[in-house]
Amino acid sequence: MQIALAPMEGLVDEILRDVLTRVGGIDWCVTEFIRVSERLLPATTYQQLAPELEAGARTVAGTPLRLQLLGSDPICLGDNAAFACELGAPVIDLNFGCPAKTVNKSRGGAVLLKEPELLHAILREVRRAVPAAIPVTAKMRLGFDSPDGALDCARALAEGGAAQIVVHARTKVDGYKPPAHWEWVARVQEVVKVPVFANGEIWSIDDWRRCREVSGVEDIMLGRGLVSRPDLARQIAAARAGHEVLEMRWAEFMPLLQEFWLQARRKLSPRYAPGRLKQWLGLLTRNYPEAVQLFNAVRRESCCERIDVMLGVELNQEQLLAAV
Repeated sequence: MQIALAPMEGLVDEILRDVLTRVGGIDWCVTEFIRVSERLLPATTYQQLAPELEAGARTVAGTPLRLQLLGSDPICLGDNAAFACELGAPVIDLNFGCPAKTVNKSRGGAVLLKEPELLHAILREVRRAVPAAIPVTAKMRLGFDSPDGALDCARALAEGGAAQIVVHARTKVDGYKPPAHWEWVARVQEVVKVPVFANGEIWSIDDWRRCREVSGVEDIMLGRGLVSRPDLARQIAAARAGHEVLEMRWAEFMPLLQEFWLQARRKLSPRYAPGRLKQWLGLLTRNYPEAVQLFNAVRRESCCERIDVMLGVELNQEQLLAAV
């Protein structure tokens, strides 16, 4: 069984990947998508969105990182994938699941599920362009507005060379509205020979057990469920191994939130750092009453120094200079 951390654009950046993988239970994670259109992107683009490439494509905790590309031009995607491998990407992942209107309008993400032949061409070209030892994987939804073509899309990806397929068990039109249709994951696994990961609406151990029963697959990818419950992967891994499941308490979690804030202070401008904190806190309120209290305290606060006090963080002079 493998547990992966989902690539969520605008949310799971290198800061959150670092903090979440420190908790444990995550076997691998994926970058936010890197949009590819008409040219070979510079190394700085990859290094900005995937700084872990400079550390062997692993987070500080040692969790392997895959690099995700999004686009519709097979040749251009192949060229960029090959370049990403030169920069150290150990796995290339392709995004056919993003539901964002702006992405779909520019012919990227879930809208490509209307064109199984193009999916096959993209996988075939990227597979041809990257070294044979480097896997190419894919993430898809069940379709754009209907799951009727899901099996054709999955076959196209597998036959094109995908080594694994993650299935977000909803269509683009479904967005993130429950339920996730895990029964379709089972149908996908029936028609392809490569491993299939189930993704969508796994918020707890009970959800994971139901997903496993309905989908019939062992491998999963966790998104918002893991962001809102940072030890969910660890809990599931323990349950799967037959070990006692111990939930992370707020006192154990708080140092990770402080670390997240320190990194946000160092890497983001004072204008944007508070927003990143509020974004994560808002999701944490689903499971932690203490997060509700803290979120209510900081929701209208924009002063980083006052947030330092609320979080119990003291920055030394070196950290203050790094945060400027």
